[in-house]
Amino acid sequence: MDLQGETMAGESSSSSRWRYNSPLVQVTLIGLVCFCCPGMFNALTGMGGGGQVDHTAVNNANTALYTTFAVFGVLGGGIYNVLGPRATLSAGCSTYVLYAGSFLYYNHFHHQLFAIFAGALLGVGAGLLWAGQGAIMTSYPPSNRKGTFISLFWSIFNMGGVIGGLIPFILNYHSTAASVNDGTYIGFMIFMSIGTVLALTILHPSRVIRDDGSRCTNIKYSSVVVEAIEIVKLFLNWRMLLIFPAAWASNFFYNYQFNNVNGVLFNLRTRGLNNVFYWGAQMIGSAMIGYVMDFSCKSRRTRGLVGIGIVGLLGTAIWSGGLVNQLKYTRHDKLKLLDFKDSGSDFAGPFVLYFAYGLLDAMFQSMVYWVIGALADDSETLSRYTGFYKGVQSAGAAVAWQIDVHNVPFLFQLISNWVMTTISYPLLALLVMLAVKDEAPIETESPKEVTHRPSIPASPNVSRAQGHFRAYD
Repeated sequence: MDLQGETMAGESSSSSRWRYNSPLVQVTLIGLVCFCCPGMFNALTGMGGGGQVDHTAVNNANTALYTTFAVFGVLGGGIYNVLGPRATLSAGCSTYVLYAGSFLYYNHFHHQLFAIFAGALLGVGAGLLWAGQGAIMTSYPPSNRKGTFISLFWSIFNMGGVIGGLIPFILNYHSTAASVNDGTYIGFMIFMSIGTVLALTILHPSRVIRDDGSRCTNIKYSSVVVEAIEIVKLFLNWRMLLIFPAAWASNFFYNYQFNNVNGVLFNLRTRGLNNVFYWGAQMIGSAMIGYVMDFSCKSRRTRGLVGIGIVGLLGTAIWSGGLVNQLKYTRHDKLKLLDFKDSGSDFAGPFVLYFAYGLLDAMFQSMVYWVIGALADDSETLSRYTGFYKGVQSAGAAVAWQIDVHNVPFLFQLISNWVMTTISYPLLALLVMLAVKDEAPIETESPKEVTHRPSIPASPNVSRAQGHFRAYD
């Protein structure tokens, strides 16, 4: 009898993971939203110059994008807490469609103003989307599986970059033009529109129930005053100050990698193919570091330090390889563009390096998200923390895109990226040592205790809280 009760409880727990209001399903859904919107955006920018021969338009558009993103990234957590996920996420996703459309317009008229305006508006939308995404990804999972959920999200999200990389590769395979064709931008817009609609399926945190019966929050909506005060406090929070260098560095290198490695060394169709492997490498990297952060050691604090150490060592090796490659050319050299059909080390070396850059990016950002997620468990706090992270990240990116506009030497850009990421490792390690606590040991229950305990009702609107059941609308 006891064994039967235990078996039934185990089956119920397993099946409950695929409830619509379970963390697993909701994190998967936000991954699909980001697959369609930021994933396709990454594929678009990853081509170098947004698929245009002249990088000026995309550099200026992305400067506007990351400038407004820096502001609304910080504000995004508060807005998410006030408006809830559906309004916040769907509004944010819609701006991605306009951005891709602006380059379709640019393909015909070559006027920058629309692209710059669309970039600025996308910065607002991206701030809303990523603050909500960060809150969902870091607060919904149980504390001992945050690395696993982060890698799950990162893999789904970056599959968008993989599929998005195939779009320009296939549509421009036989093209001899310097810029991508209209169908490439239309393909991106279709995916982004699907993501905008899919964002409406995300549940409010108060309706999401973990497998142990706990909720991600008991607060349905916050207030503007509360969120304004909490956002100001972020800039005085020593935890956020230690994260600041990692946040600043975490998107700074995109401009260098996309424009000045992929965009300078390879021809148009090969850039699309390279992005398939760049974003595919991100899926591998996030899975690797997610496993380390969740399963490498018993102590959560130790897992965090081990993960930071691994990313630091790998980063040093990859940036060293980047230095060797960068010493072979400068901004003023006339280079023969490499094609994927080329044989020998001329193509293989830069290709493997670009793949390694993607691997490192995912490991670095997943590591930082894990550290942020280890600082709290509730959705309200983590939406603000991740919003701060995205805001600072975007401020750094805005500076990076303007650095390229002003023709700063490639070697200086590489060294700057290497130094900034390296500085962040000891500061993150210090944060883990000071602020990350080990999980409380989980008390095991005998089969008899399990069978005598009331089971959690199957209804998604009912949860077990504080020893009794509460109904939510």
